Amino acid sequence: MKRRVLTATPSRRDLLYHSGMGLGSIALTGLLARDRARGGELAPKPGHHDAKAKSCIFLLMEGGPSHIDTFDPKPKLADLHLKEFVKERNAFEASMNTGKRYFVQSPFEFRRAGRLGIEINAKLRNFADCVDDVCFYRGLQATSVNHPTALYHLNTGNRFGGDPAIGSWVTYGLGTENENLPAFVVLPDHAYPQGGAGNWSNGFLPAHYQGTPLRSQGAPVLDMTPPPYVTEVQQQKTLDLLGRLNRAHMARHPEHEELASRIESYELAFRMQAEMPEAIRIDAESLRTKEMYGVGSNDPEVDSIARRCLLARRLVERGVRFVQVIVSGWDSHDYIEKAHGSRLDAIDRPIAALLKDLKRTGLLDETLVVWAGEFGRSPDNGIRGGGTRFGRDHNAPAMPFWMAGGGAPRGRIIGATDETGRTAVEVVHPIRNMHVTLLHLMGLDDARLTYFAQGRDKQLSQTGGELIRELVA
Repeated sequence: MKRRVLTATPSRRDLLYHSGMGLGSIALTGLLARDRARGGELAPKPGHHDAKAKSCIFLLMEGGPSHIDTFDPKPKLADLHLKEFVKERNAFEASMNTGKRYFVQSPFEFRRAGRLGIEINAKLRNFADCVDDVCFYRGLQATSVNHPTALYHLNTGNRFGGDPAIGSWVTYGLGTENENLPAFVVLPDHAYPQGGAGNWSNGFLPAHYQGTPLRSQGAPVLDMTPPPYVTEVQQQKTLDLLGRLNRAHMARHPEHEELASRIESYELAFRMQAEMPEAIRIDAESLRTKEMYGVGSNDPEVDSIARRCLLARRLVERGVRFVQVIVSGWDSHDYIEKAHGSRLDAIDRPIAALLKDLKRTGLLDETLVVWAGEFGRSPDNGIRGGGTRFGRDHNAPAMPFWMAGGGAPRGRIIGATDETGRTAVEVVHPIRNMHVTLLHLMGLDDARLTYFAQGRDKQLSQTGGELIRELVA
């Protein structure tokens, strides 16, 4: 039988497992039914400490956006532009980043925004209005320059995949405020990111905690309405029969936690048919709101990101605990001005609208918004010697990252990179410490949020990390 680990607020099920395996097995089936009536595994739970953030929207920029060309300008690169040098291999970098290189200046203009005059890419005209609510962190370092491993690391703490995603850990620790909607929702781009669904897997946690991806095109969720010949009463009777069969089987095999997850997934699907159609109905928003986000834009990329950002707001205001919005297309080895330029044009209006909308409704105080890619980009390029094909390679020692709301500092720059942007040099921390900090802002202690799997207690930070105190207001 699988051993379970007591969390800070143990459930009755955990107590039974630890007080006597025989008694726990006998009583478990009855308790499951009563637990489900109160939300089951996903019932709201208190955190380890008080926190402002009740939910999180994680804006994942897949492909590795350049910090140098977005939120961390480097004037020194103008002096070094096209200067040749030889770069030695270091612990962070792969072969693409070594050998003969050319420094590359940013093709973008920058503007000062906010009370402190924080420099950001001038293309971000709408986002400039939000700078006073944002904390830009320049000290974060990744450890991989390969997309799948770096994405897994950012999302799960494990570069090789197979472990629970951040959203899974958060919902495991806090449950959800709405039992009629998934607790952890993923809004992917047109294609899944590299590494696929492993980026939002429940890993070794029970299946209740896996992310639920919604479709990026057409109806976000299919089959929300039953066929006309199937009535609600018939549906309920079918589910009741399935429930009785599954519970009977579970009574004989109480160690199979997947059965409880299967039962709850059927019941959640039934409840979602009542609430999900309204939650995902973007057309219910006012014309002014839709225009603010960019819904209906002539640019299909703006429209797509706008719909997902607006949907993220609608989900968190309905009690969904963790929403991840994925925007791909940042892998700019060539033509960075064109490639990054189109990405910046596409995200500017929707993401600015999301921050403004959350602030307008009072949700920004209790919603942590995170913006990050899996790594940054290098201040140099090894294969472009001139013309318009300037790009940048993958860069782990420095990367862009910002947070807003939910107890994060506002209108601040924390940390710094060197004069070319190659590496972080102030308030330097690895990704595991960022994970510890995000959990802390959500009211969770990484050292106490553990689950016994594969022979040891496991946690998001893998081997333990420390809080980045500068990122807590």
